[in-house]
Amino acid sequence: MHCWWCSVDLFGECYSNSEDRAYALLVRKTRYWSKCTVLNLATEADAKFFFAHDGVQALLTKIWWGSMTTDTSIFQLVLSFFCPPLIWTNLIKFNDEEADSGRGGEQFAELDSQDTEKALLLTEDDHREDKPQSTSTVWTRFLLNRWQRFWSAPVTVFLGNVIMYFAFLILFTYVLLLDFRPPPPKGPSVAEFILYFWVFSLVLEEVRQSFFTDEDTSILKKFKLYVEDNWNKCDMVAILLFVVGVSCRMVDDIYEAGRTVLALDFMVFTLRLIHIFAIHKQLGPKIIIVERMMKDVFFFLFFLSVWLIAYGVATQALLHPNDPRLDWVFRRALYRPYLHIFGQIPLEEIDAARMPETNCTTELNEILSGTLPPCPNVYANWLVILLLVIYLLVTNVLLLNLLIAMFSYTFQVVQENADIFWKFQRYNLIVEYYGRPALAPPFIIISHCHQLLLCLANRTESKQEHLERELPAGLDQKLMTWESVQKENYLAKLEQQQRESSEERLKSTSSKVQALLRIAGGYKEQEKRFSSMESQMKYCMDVLSWMAECFAQSTLSSGTKAPDPPGSLARGLENHQDRGPARTADNEMETGSKEAKSGPQEAKSGPQEAKSGYKDDEGQAGYGANKKLPYIDE
Repeated sequence: MHCWWCSVDLFGECYSNSEDRAYALLVRKTRYWSKCTVLNLATEADAKFFFAHDGVQALLTKIWWGSMTTDTSIFQLVLSFFCPPLIWTNLIKFNDEEADSGRGGEQFAELDSQDTEKALLLTEDDHREDKPQSTSTVWTRFLLNRWQRFWSAPVTVFLGNVIMYFAFLILFTYVLLLDFRPPPPKGPSVAEFILYFWVFSLVLEEVRQSFFTDEDTSILKKFKLYVEDNWNKCDMVAILLFVVGVSCRMVDDIYEAGRTVLALDFMVFTLRLIHIFAIHKQLGPKIIIVERMMKDVFFFLFFLSVWLIAYGVATQALLHPNDPRLDWVFRRALYRPYLHIFGQIPLEEIDAARMPETNCTTELNEILSGTLPPCPNVYANWLVILLLVIYLLVTNVLLLNLLIAMFSYTFQVVQENADIFWKFQRYNLIVEYYGRPALAPPFIIISHCHQLLLCLANRTESKQEHLERELPAGLDQKLMTWESVQKENYLAKLEQQQRESSEERLKSTSSKVQALLRIAGGYKEQEKRFSSMESQMKYCMDVLSWMAECFAQSTLSSGTKAPDPPGSLARGLENHQDRGPARTADNEMETGSKEAKSGPQEAKSGPQEAKSGYKDDEGQAGYGANKKLPYIDE
């Protein structure tokens, strides 16, 4: 699914840049894909969303109308169809008529030209040599050109086939109801022979569609591809029934059987009309809904058949155990329970209390001869009534409501994507009628004879290749280069959209918030470290201030007492003394004063001892010697 959306978006980027080049991408045969086109690959992948793109639908609309302008109304088309001289009037307008009258040069223009798409869809017959032409030649070419363009357009081919198919059904109805004569030599009639010839032309067209295609594959594979289409299966069944019916009606003994088969065959041919209305925007999705509902009906019939057979066989065994007639057994066991669903319940044949008094018998011979009807068995009539109640409850309430719910779900699913389903169905119909001959059955046999003569002469019919086109190497390379550029532009826009999307913005905001939280967490840690360093610096400043004051107030001759240490230092000393040897601050101060009186020489060495620690008279370390100051060393 993701690849589908990428392909749709990429084609949308190409289509917004250049419609002509985008059309060329759709119909271009690619050697890397076994000469397949983008439309072929999308069909195989069942990519309905791709066909629903406006660019693809615009190309299909151009192909559908052929050389006529797309704004031509249906009324103008029908009027010109029944009155061909109007083709040469201004009622029908054609594309590039003025440009075609003087076109020359190569079949494919440069890719940068504005006429790229027109060059891709031109045929050899549309290119003229730049030489003077007489008035009669120009007029004759104008008449032939308009005639050929009008009748070769797929929309005209479709209209002709629809009209002739209705005529075929009218003829079939007339033969069945009014002119179905007895077997030879009294019949068949002329109208019936025309009907035979008409069906023969339909058979030839089906053979052409199945085997005489442009695909370079085996006959068996072509036939398998042909059978994959459900409408082709319908055509095969209709033709087979017609052959069987005609064969039977030619024999006296099975003449009525032939009429019966042909009547059923008429129903199949009539149901074939559903496919014709697939082109309609409102009816097309409804056809898909009906097709899917038929599948739901089969599931419903499975559950219904289980209950129907169970109830029918049980009631037949309880009410009529002595009736061996096979036709009546099936009628009572299958047909009558089916009618119960629609309210047809003969209580006088089921309920013993309401059974009328009639002559009946239990004798086997009388029952088989049909002299008297069999007598119903009333032994377990109460059980029959109970089974009827349960059967009606399950079928009419449970199963029918289940079927309605399945229908509602199917309708809702298809209706939500009705436009997408219709556009994909429209593509298949356009491809079908694009490849058909211009003439409709039974006149299509003329086109078949023409194609046969061309095949025998080893010539191919000149046909506009709107759906498949093999470009020259230079133009193909330029188109691929342009596609690569558009791909890069699309990827750049996609990346930008992802960056600008709400989800990406939320992700970006979340990552930024996480980064800010990490940064804020680092700030808190740094704040703690700065607070610790500030307290340590304050402690160091207090110690240095105290030491400076001590040296300033202490002399070698005076015996003044050093000032008390600051509060932070005192607290640090107390904490340190709790962990180390018991020594008071006064003893340490006295030791310091003694050493200060020992002479100038010792006073000079005081600072060194203060740095490395000093010892008292007993050889023990004094204050500050080999001791860790709290907060600083830690």
